[in-house]
Amino acid sequence: MSLLLASLSLAQATTMTVTVDPLTTAIGFVHVQIEGKVSDSFSVYAGPHLRLFDGILTEEPEPYRGYGVEAGVRWFPTKHAPAGPWLMARGVGATLRTNDGKQTSPGGYASALVGWTMILGDHFVVAAGIGAQRLFYTVGDYGVSGFAPAAHSNLGVAF
Repeated sequence: MSLLLASLSLAQATTMTVTVDPLTTAIGFVHVQIEGKVSDSFSVYAGPHLRLFDGILTEEPEPYRGYGVEAGVRWFPTKHAPAGPWLMARGVGATLRTNDGKQTSPGGYASALVGWTMILGDHFVVAAGIGAQRLFYTVGDYGVSGFAPAAHSNLGVAF
């Protein structure tokens, strides 16, 4: 309990975080999130979204790439942004292209999640969340679409 309280007290002085999501990287989507506190209750983030390789859940090779932007907003009901429990809405917009360059398509997804962010020590950020998402991420015969579970895991720095 003292670790959680310490995390929340450090968040009062923290106004920005820069994190990466190791879970989505493992499944083939690379995200860097640059988050800024806009009030005690809210933060916003944005960063690049890249689909550069097949992930650990890909059964057959899917020769396509995705390049775009991810953005989201988090609401912190305990008013300790950017740490503590949160509700998040996020979206991704991307251009998808087969590796041979013959097909391109717009793609993206939208998610709603619930989670928690901790700031450990003075600067180490650890976050996790779960929720649901709607995916529109296909080009040619590749990619994924439909409703699916959503997960969030972040590691990074706070300042």
